[in-house]
Amino acid sequence: MRYLYLILVVFLCFACSHKKYKNPHVEIQTNFGDIEVELFPDNAPKSVAAFLSYVDSGYYKDASFYRALNDDNQVTGNAETAILQGGIYQTKPTMNVPGIPHESTQQTKLTHKDGTISLARLAPGTASTEFFICIGDQKGFDYGGSNNTDGQGYAAFGQVVKGMELVRQFYTQPTNDDQLKKPIDILNIVRL
Repeated sequence: MRYLYLILVVFLCFACSHKKYKNPHVEIQTNFGDIEVELFPDNAPKSVAAFLSYVDSGYYKDASFYRALNDDNQVTGNAETAILQGGIYQTKPTMNVPGIPHESTQQTKLTHKDGTISLARLAPGTASTEFFICIGDQKGFDYGGSNNTDGQGYAAFGQVVKGMELVRQFYTQPTNDDQLKKPIDILNIVRL
């Protein structure tokens, strides 16, 4: 019996120390279900480190998905865009978070394909807590793409691996211009 106990303890210690994934995974928790995202720190170390620091600090507790760009609300002159955007912009508008150094897709070798998660920004280096998920391939967000005038693109840093059907469902909700009429609550984002 004593040996069986020792074997069980060794097994449990090994199981606890064994990583479940090669790359970090996070779960975006909503009232409608969860979205699992794999992050790519080898490709986008600064973006992933910043995002995980926000996750660990609890910034995304009570956040929301609040914006959807679709055929009806495109900015004139841009390539067709389909994204769902979320973060703390609407729920914690006074929180001031420093910008993240920009990691273009030219540097990271990641592209904005269906399910890619990327950092929203104005100018390079201004991205912080706001992120978007691509619906379909969005080449206009890559380095040299037509969706911003500076040509630097956006900082892709991960990929939805479970729950893309929820992302699509949220994306199709009614909008006022590009804002969801009823934002989708993000209860929290946590590491897996």
